[in-house]
Amino acid sequence: MIARIWRGTTKSRKAPAYLRYLERTGLKEYASTKGNLGTCVLTRNLGENTEFLLISLWRSRKDIRRFAGKDMEKAVYYPKDKKFLLELEPGVRHYVVRSGPVEASNA
Repeated sequence: MIARIWRGTTKSRKAPAYLRYLERTGLKEYASTKGNLGTCVLTRNLGENTEFLLISLWRSRKDIRRFAGKDMEKAVYYPKDKKFLLELEPGVRHYVVRSGPVEASNA
């Protein structure tokens, strides 16, 4: 399994609207792409700004290319991203997932 990690930052006042936009664009496209195993959206309030971290999980690099295209290291952006994001980072990071979430023991 491969984790694809993308990061972006928006003004905090725009964060709720940006999350809704992500749900209609990138997250929807992730979910509809064969080989996508799910996505986590993490946010971090930095005061005036809010950072978004998307971690999408994929069966293989071939599956990631179905979503991202031939250059899977390049970030995928949508038409209104420029309206929300403070900068458009050109790349993403990929990691091999060696272990999944570990449930806490209540013993």
